[in-house]
Amino acid sequence: MNRRSLLKGGLLAGLTIPFTGVSDVIAKPIGGSKKAKNIIMMVSDGMSIGTLNMADLYSNRILGVSSKWLGLYRDNKAVRALMDTASASAMVTDSAAASSSWGGGMRVRNGSLNVGMKGEKPQPILQKFKEKGKKVGCVTTVPITHATPAGFCINIDNRGGQDIIAELYLGLKFDVMMGGGHKYFGEKRAGGNLIPKYLTQGYKVVENRDEMLALNNNKPVLGLFAEDGLPYEVDRKHDKNLMKSTPSLAEMTMKAIDLMKDNKDGFALQVEGGKVDWAAHSNDVSGLIFDQLAFDEAVGKVIEFAEKDGETLVIITTDHGNSNPGLFYADEADKKFDSLQNFKHSNTWLLAQLNQSFSEQKIIDLIKENQGFEIKPDEVKSLLNHFKDISPNQLYNESNLPFYEYGKILGKYTDVQWAGMNHTGDYVELTMFGPGSENLKPFIKNFELHNFMLKAAEMPASFLVKA
Repeated sequence: MNRRSLLKGGLLAGLTIPFTGVSDVIAKPIGGSKKAKNIIMMVSDGMSIGTLNMADLYSNRILGVSSKWLGLYRDNKAVRALMDTASASAMVTDSAAASSSWGGGMRVRNGSLNVGMKGEKPQPILQKFKEKGKKVGCVTTVPITHATPAGFCINIDNRGGQDIIAELYLGLKFDVMMGGGHKYFGEKRAGGNLIPKYLTQGYKVVENRDEMLALNNNKPVLGLFAEDGLPYEVDRKHDKNLMKSTPSLAEMTMKAIDLMKDNKDGFALQVEGGKVDWAAHSNDVSGLIFDQLAFDEAVGKVIEFAEKDGETLVIITTDHGNSNPGLFYADEADKKFDSLQNFKHSNTWLLAQLNQSFSEQKIIDLIKENQGFEIKPDEVKSLLNHFKDISPNQLYNESNLPFYEYGKILGKYTDVQWAGMNHTGDYVELTMFGPGSENLKPFIKNFELHNFMLKAAEMPASFLVKA
C-alpha cells in the first residue's frame, strides 16, 4: 500500500487554492494532549448552513429542545471551525472529491475517489487505521458504495462504478459496512451476485433491522437495508413496515460502535447522513429537515458515548453545501414553518403516487392528507404540466419527478425557499469533541483533516501525507 509523500510539486497545479501543511492546521503538537483511541467522523452530506439552522429551529419550536449539534455550541462543549470544500478541479466539489480529501489527504478532481490528477493513489485512511489494528467501518443512509463512504476506503477513478466498489470492499475485510445499495451486491448486480463471496470470506450479511440488532462482534458485518438509498426519515417514521424493517441512522451508528468498541486498539468509523444531500437536490423540505434531524439524533448518541468513553474524537461536518435553502421573511413565516410537523411523507414519496389521470381534486386531497395543506387548482395544473417538462438525467431523479416545480409550490406554504438544485462552494461547519479537538484552528482546508485525524490517533509518521 502506498504511504509515500503524494503531494510534491505540481500536483495541485489545476487548483488556485494552495496546499498548506499540517503545521498550518494544528495550533500545538497533538502529542501534548490525550490520544484519540477512537475516531468517529460524522458527515451530513450536502448540508447548507440553512439546513442546520432550520433543523435546529424545528427541534426547538416543535420538539422543545435544541438540536444536539447546535447544543454543543450552546453548552460550549465543542470546538468549532470553518472548512473550505474545493476539489482539485473546481471550487465547487462533488462528494467523491470531498470525501477523498479527508480519506486520502489530497485533492482530486470531481468524480474521482482517491486518484490524483497525475494518477496518484494515496492509501485511504481506513486502510491505514486497519493496518495498525483498529476496527474500521462506515454507515450511511445511501448505498454503502456511494461516494462519501467509498472516499474513506478505496481508490477508483470513477465514483459511478459502484458494482466495482462493492467488490473492492470484499478484499478489504473492513469490520462494519452498513447502509443501502443491495443492488450493487446481490442478484441485481451487473457483474454477478457478490453476497455468497462475502459469506465465504466470513462476513455476516444482514438485510433488516432485527437481524442488525441481533449482531455480535464475532464476524465482519455487511448490512444492506435497501436496494438503493434508505427511505427518507419522514417516510420511514410514518410507515410501520419501514420502521420494523429499516434501522435509523442512529441505530446503525450505535450498533457499529457496539461491534467495535471493545477492540484493544480502538476503532475508526465514518457516519453519513447521505439523504440530506438527495433531499436538497430535490428541493424537498420535509425530506431535508427530517433526515437532518435523524442525523442529529445520531450526533447525540455518539456524543453520549464519547463523553463516557473519554478516548473518542468526534468530528461533525458536511462535505459541501447544496441548494442553500432557508426560511424567508413573510407575515406568517412562523406558522407556515411550524406546519412541517403535519408532513407524513417526502416530496419523492408523494410525487411518485401522482398520475396524470388523477382528477384535480384527487391530487389536492392526496397532498392535504400527506403533507397537510391544500393547494390551488392552478397549482395542480402547473404541477401536471411539469411532468411533461422534466429534464432527463436529473441527479437522484430516475423517475423524472417535477421536484423543482413542486419545491416552488411548497415554498408558498412553508416559506422555505431554495437557491438552486445543486452543490455550492460554501465554507462549512466543522465541529470537534474529544481528545485532539483543542488543536483545531478556526479555519482549515478539507484535505488537512486527513493528517489531523492520524495525528490525533498517534499513527506512525510514515502515514502522514506531506506537502
